[in-house]
Amino acid sequence: MGLLQDRVAIVTGASSGIGRACARHYAAEGARVVVCARRKSLLDQLVDEIGAAGGTALAVGCDVADHAQIKAVVDAAIATFGTIDILANIAQGGMEEQEHLAEASEERAVYMFRTAAVQSLQFMQACLPHMKARRYGRIINTGSHAAVKGEPGFAAYAIAKSAVTGLSRVAAKEWAQFGIVTNTILPVVRTEAYDNTPQGRQSAKRLAETNPTGRFGTPEDCSPLLAFLASEGAGYINGQVIGIDGGAHLLA
Repeated sequence: MGLLQDRVAIVTGASSGIGRACARHYAAEGARVVVCARRKSLLDQLVDEIGAAGGTALAVGCDVADHAQIKAVVDAAIATFGTIDILANIAQGGMEEQEHLAEASEERAVYMFRTAAVQSLQFMQACLPHMKARRYGRIINTGSHAAVKGEPGFAAYAIAKSAVTGLSRVAAKEWAQFGIVTNTILPVVRTEAYDNTPQGRQSAKRLAETNPTGRFGTPEDCSPLLAFLASEGAGYINGQVIGIDGGAHLLA
């Protein structure tokens, strides 16, 4: 029996990075996993990988900027697996582009907010009735140290991720009565977004050189905690903001 045996999980942003690693780990722990992201071909590959390892997964293409597509993911999960126990909100649009505060446009700020806080809220609302019916829910949202530390060059991103943390804390207070706990992770690990721009590559080099562990973490470093937070044993962990960063938060 795995840690998540017979649970049903939705993992957003599962085509790469933390979402992909999370989905594989959930399936290995016995969960039936609905994976969603914009790049459907990569999701199909992931489903094949999970199936080859003996797990069960369903791929649903989804642009988290579109509320109708969010609803379609939840509907597909219910139609295929009958319920939802776990929501891992990993997706975030547009983070590969950086801009400083003086240059931040309203359009970009709204888009980042839409694909962080708003989409997290809409997934949570769509899953709520099914979690309430089971008296069991584990919601994991993704914040960022860029918001906590005020990282230069991440103006719109920091605004959006600050809102995610606030959303999680409100849910933690309002929904715990239904057996649903909500927590936020702050990952500092290398994903493909770091390789898409010169600034990102420069940041990755700096983070590897300065991290107390002597390395820059990988998406797989997030998976054990994501699995535990989704498990029955995490029912008294609620409203927490947890860094997965090798101690990067200790640095000025």
